[in-house]
Amino acid sequence: QVQLVESGGGLVQAGGSLRLSCAASGSSSSISAMGWYRQAPGKQRELVARIRNGGYRNYTDSVKGRFTISRDNAKNTVYLQMNSLKPEDTAGYYCNVQTVYRNYWGQGTQVTVSS
Repeated sequence: QVQLVESGGGLVQAGGSLRLSCAASGSSSSISAMGWYRQAPGKQRELVARIRNGGYRNYTDSVKGRFTISRDNAKNTVYLQMNSLKPEDTAGYYCNVQTVYRNYWGQGTQVTVSS
């Protein structure tokens, strides 16, 4: 089992920045990738960014150049630095951890960007 604790999020004006954090505990040695998804009202959940063991990163096109995902392996924590935020980034953001057995999800944190 892996437990996830998210922090960060909130309300910010367009052009501002936020940082999300997600700390994993439990069977964290089996983790193969950590990432963030988001879901806006009425839309499907989409991958925002993911970082795999070894450091390979991928981002959805709409956040490239604005968001940066990073990972502190010693703390089993993944971060999402979000800069130049836009109103269309408004959504619930969910931490996702992939292990060799299954995926785990955080409880979600709301990001709201005002225009």
